[in-house]
Amino acid sequence: MTDIPGRLDRLPWSRFHWRLTIALGITWILDGLEVTLAGTLAGALAKSPKLHLDGTEIGLSASAYLAGAVVGAILFGYLADRFGRKRLYTVTLLVYLAGTAGTALAWDFASYAAWRMLTGAGIGGEYTAINSAIQEFTPPSLRGRIDLVINGSFWLGAIMGGAIAIALLAPGRLPPDLSWRLAFGLGAALGTGILFLRRYIPESPRWLITHGRPREAEQIVRAMEIEIGVPSQPSGQAPTLSLRAVGEPSLMTIARMLALHYRRRALLGTVLMAAQAFCYNAIFFTYALVLTDFYGVPADRAAWYLFPIALGNFAGPLLLGRLFDTIGRLPMIAGTYALAGVFLAITGMLFRAGVLDAATQATAWSVTFFVASAAASSAYLTVGESFPLETRALAISLFYALGTALGGIAGPTLFGALLTSGSRDGIAAGYGLAAFLMIGAGVTEWFIGVPAEHRPLEAIAAPLTSASFRPSGD
Repeated sequence: MTDIPGRLDRLPWSRFHWRLTIALGITWILDGLEVTLAGTLAGALAKSPKLHLDGTEIGLSASAYLAGAVVGAILFGYLADRFGRKRLYTVTLLVYLAGTAGTALAWDFASYAAWRMLTGAGIGGEYTAINSAIQEFTPPSLRGRIDLVINGSFWLGAIMGGAIAIALLAPGRLPPDLSWRLAFGLGAALGTGILFLRRYIPESPRWLITHGRPREAEQIVRAMEIEIGVPSQPSGQAPTLSLRAVGEPSLMTIARMLALHYRRRALLGTVLMAAQAFCYNAIFFTYALVLTDFYGVPADRAAWYLFPIALGNFAGPLLLGRLFDTIGRLPMIAGTYALAGVFLAITGMLFRAGVLDAATQATAWSVTFFVASAAASSAYLTVGESFPLETRALAISLFYALGTALGGIAGPTLFGALLTSGSRDGIAAGYGLAAFLMIGAGVTEWFIGVPAEHRPLEAIAAPLTSASFRPSGD
């Protein structure tokens, strides 16, 4: 019998939670930084005397990063459930640091692509271990907004990446083979500082109690209570949970659990992740070419239009996040997905009609992503909350990988073909398809979504080690 989850959930938001959020949530800023740098530095990579990458090689290196992220998410997600959150978010940050530092020292295309794949593996692994840890420490009344803001901070990294690229790529400021190396080196420097901060973040007590280590969990929670000032004998006793000692669940056990007991939740996670991935690729794969080919924006000025779009992406989760805890998950997730689809459809029709210019096009994208970013962040929140603790990191990794494969690979392939046609009709049709998928995901959420607001994680999905385990929701 343990009261650890109940005691964690009753703790008020504190300096400890801020430290945890900053030390772990930096992952999304690093990802945004890396993705933006890789795109905005394309010209410098092409002009580099050492690399001299052509368009095909730049595209292949982006695919290598994506492939690394998928493999890293699945591998490190499984290991995070098996060996703990703390070990893995240290290992994954080291993998990221090695990858981005190696990228700064790349000497040819093969080495550049290999280092980008390693960087992606570190970032993909970070997503799984850290989403799990943050959710397991956050009070239920705040879990939605905190998770959304952290996932939305990807766009702070995108803004940083754009600013770094503009500063380092200014004509005549640095030699062409030095600017892009310094840009990637800054990512490594930022990650190194975070590595030291993470030394003071403890293991998840929830993970410890399900792996037969209740004494360690008790020590961590008691230290948190002392720091925050919660009395050791509160007037209202925290609820208890009965667990049984079992071995590590095998991959077969986890797969059977997802396939038999959580079918609807698995379907929901797949739909939400794939729809948002396709939506983002629908715009960002065409973003620069639409500006240059249809609005005559010079290629070296296209990056400036990223800033209002990135601000819209971050403002959405920041301003709408609290509503996911107050109004509730079902109406907010369904509503943001559907509304983002409607905005994207309208944007596509206006683009097809030729009534937008570069500024109004960027404004339309910003409005769309103000809502779509909250929806996309809620997909990670949903898959993290919906499954038992022992499988949480792996579940996040599986749905991240599946959504990335369906939306992140199919999307660029489709839009590459549409761009080849060079017609507004083709690109607008692609926007329409992305809008349809977002609206469909919103409808799916409305009918089979999980009302998780203000509920302990163990009430949403009972641990596999619970003495009275019953699958939740299906």
